Amino acid sequence: MGRSQETFRKKEIKDKKAKKRKEKEEKRLARKENQKKGGLDDMIAYVDENGVISPTPPDKKGKGEIDPHDIEI
Repeated sequence: MGRSQETFRKKEIKDKKAKKRKEKEEKRLARKENQKKGGLDDMIAYVDENGVISPTPPDKKGKGEIDPHDIEI
């Protein structure tokens, strides 16, 4: 009878690669499940009258109407 061509070290390497491949697949699936379904609303930023960037739209109440004919150049 012949000896097995697959040595202990070869089996160990093969098992380690299989384990790593399985862990990588699990991580990929976990990232895919936890992925945000973000759209355009998450990417929009607003700039107020002072130039400060904020994720919420500025209030329209504080602004008054300006008549363009009153502006002098």
